[in-house]
Amino acid sequence: MSFLAWIVVGLIAGWLARMISPGPERGGLLATLLIGVVGAIVGGWIAGALGYAGAGGVNLYSVLVATLGAVVFLWIWKMMSRRTA
Repeated sequence: MSFLAWIVVGLIAGWLARMISPGPERGGLLATLLIGVVGAIVGGWIAGALGYAGAGGVNLYSVLVATLGAVVFLWIWKMMSRRTA
């Protein structure tokens, strides 16, 4: 995926993940982008483990994979931060 595609998919997936998994996290555009990009990596890893293709371009499948990964990432993040607080 190109750099611009990572940014677009990351922003969309990060925003969707924050809507699906609301919480006390603060952060602006950069935090949303990072959540989405990490989500694309995590989602691609999960999809690959299940025998499916990972995110590959700006399309609905890539956004869904990245959003799934971002929701999983946010859930893990919340579990780890709750434990340390």
